Amino acid sequence: MPEMLGSQVVAYIGLGSNLGDSRATVLGAMAAIADLDGVVLTRSSSLYGSAPVDAAGADYVNAVVEVKTLLKAQALLEALHVLEHLGGRERSYRNAPRTLDLDLLFFGKQRINTPTLTLPHPRMQQRAFVLRPLAELAPELVEPFHLEAVADQRVWVLPQ
Repeated sequence: MPEMLGSQVVAYIGLGSNLGDSRATVLGAMAAIADLDGVVLTRSSSLYGSAPVDAAGADYVNAVVEVKTLLKAQALLEALHVLEHLGGRERSYRNAPRTLDLDLLFFGKQRINTPTLTLPHPRMQQRAFVLRPLAELAPELVEPFHLEAVADQRVWVLPQ
């Protein structure tokens, strides 16, 4: 059984896929996150399309979800890694195309810096595909100057 907290924490998770049926993969991952023990999915952003950043391959489908969880941050990260693995994720090289990518972006107001987990996510301010859906759910977590800094990155809302 994963380590649990004494009370719920609000966390934000970034989702992405650019291999296979990416829309179905991201929607399926949202459902799988909602089914995790100790996790309640409270809100999800629109689905976004984005061109790869610092990588090659097909366009991505991205989203962000807000969850309330009793899991500790490391336990939530480990559960997300299991979902990635079940989704066919292979970590063949940095920024490789992927069937499913799940990134823990925020875990309450906690700042964590361990060999396996850094929170808030260290590169999210450099990625419009994270900032745009995050701003849809939690605009208070996204500084306008961060959005301006990534305005040249191609990101669009996908039709429902």
